[in-house]
Amino acid sequence: MTVNSSDMQAYLKEITKVIEKGPFEATWDSLFQMKVPDWYRDAKFGIFIHWGVYTVPAFGSEWYSRNMYIQGSPEFEHHLATYGPHKEFGYKDFIPMFKAENFDPEEWAQLFKEAGARYVMPVAEHHDGFQMYHSDISEYNASKMGPKRDVLGELEEAVSDKSITFGASSHRIEHWFFMGHGKEFDSDIKEPLQRGDFYWPAMKEYGTHDLNSPSPTQEFLEDWLIRSCEIVDRYRPKVFYFDWWIQHPAAKPYLKQFAAYYYNRAAEWGIEVAINYKHDAFMFNTAVLDIERGQFAEQKPYFWQTCTSVATNSWSYTENNHYKTSYSLICDLVDIVSKNGTLLLNIDPKADGTIPDQDRQILLEIGEWLKVNGEAIYGSKVWRKFGEGPTGIEEGQFTDGEVRQYTSEDIRFTVNGSYLYATVLAYPANGEVTIKSLAEQDASKLPHFHGLIKDVTILGTDEKPEWKRTAAGLEVQTQQVQSDKPVVLKIELD
Repeated sequence: MTVNSSDMQAYLKEITKVIEKGPFEATWDSLFQMKVPDWYRDAKFGIFIHWGVYTVPAFGSEWYSRNMYIQGSPEFEHHLATYGPHKEFGYKDFIPMFKAENFDPEEWAQLFKEAGARYVMPVAEHHDGFQMYHSDISEYNASKMGPKRDVLGELEEAVSDKSITFGASSHRIEHWFFMGHGKEFDSDIKEPLQRGDFYWPAMKEYGTHDLNSPSPTQEFLEDWLIRSCEIVDRYRPKVFYFDWWIQHPAAKPYLKQFAAYYYNRAAEWGIEVAINYKHDAFMFNTAVLDIERGQFAEQKPYFWQTCTSVATNSWSYTENNHYKTSYSLICDLVDIVSKNGTLLLNIDPKADGTIPDQDRQILLEIGEWLKVNGEAIYGSKVWRKFGEGPTGIEEGQFTDGEVRQYTSEDIRFTVNGSYLYATVLAYPANGEVTIKSLAEQDASKLPHFHGLIKDVTILGTDEKPEWKRTAAGLEVQTQQVQSDKPVVLKIELD
């Protein structure tokens, strides 16, 4: 049983009341007054979690629910060979198999703590339409089916107990077209479909990034708005992440309504919150821009976020995930922070709720590095320039498959209090590092840096490095430092 139309209208009226009585109105001019929370700027590192029904087949990617209905696709052929005809075994039939029998939110939270994460962002609802939380909007949620547990609620409680900030993401809007291919042949996706059905509305897909395709209806967009506000009210996330298709022009009025509702609720509750968006879905400076699987090439004057995953081929667990190294991810973290950003790193639990060994190892290695070098990351601010060195970053989305070969000349800068931190991304075996940006220059030539360096130390070692400042740069020599991870030079300034 789903919420009836009169109840939906009651929800909408409550949303309108909150908007009308709060400090934020549903206009860009009003929403422009939002402030990025200090806690968010200081956190620098968070955990994203893609976990849902799609981890049962564990094939291809988290888009299995869409791709299994595209005739001739690898997912289609795999599904047919493994589970039989789609009209007899459809995506909905994976729900009883999604039992999450080994899901331990306390264990997860402890791992995230050891990884050094300061915020956690589970996917509340992915494109497949299955809610990972208790909902009054639909029966198709983890509290009533599958695991029969309020996954989001249990995670919120567990991470909060570890002093980790809780967020949530919704990828619901793409559900407008996500199951549409199932109508193209004899499958279990059949008309008539109505609001509340798992597959509804299963509209024709004209291209996942085609904004000229038929607009989502008012009914669907109101359903989307209510689902989003329900997550806010039930779990009070301090960051709310949206995937890309909210940029559809038809969604704009509803985005403004959601933002006003969320920001007003936060003001009512006395908490600081933010929204993540992609492309130009939100007016600039009314929410926080997210770059999917990519970074900026240069430092930005505004705060931003990268979301990427431990695997290059999928956001969710599959049996053939291609994993990145902890070294490359630490380098990404350092580079992103030096450019005024934060890293949201995704992991991919298995259907039974266990976290794969590869994910766990990557997180623990990042955590070990942060235990030693965290002062260069947490609470830091940007310096006059983000870094130096020959290895550039290709700017834009979906560039994280590139394997970068950093050198000892590739250095990134952050500032924390009276210290400048210079992170050498590939520390040389001979221990010789020259930081060109700290060269001693004639002050009359308006140098990039002119000031007194009091001391230089190396985080994680007691060795006192030899150093001197010359016209070539700050020259540092160590004898004992050997590391396969980035090394941080802590430079005390007068």
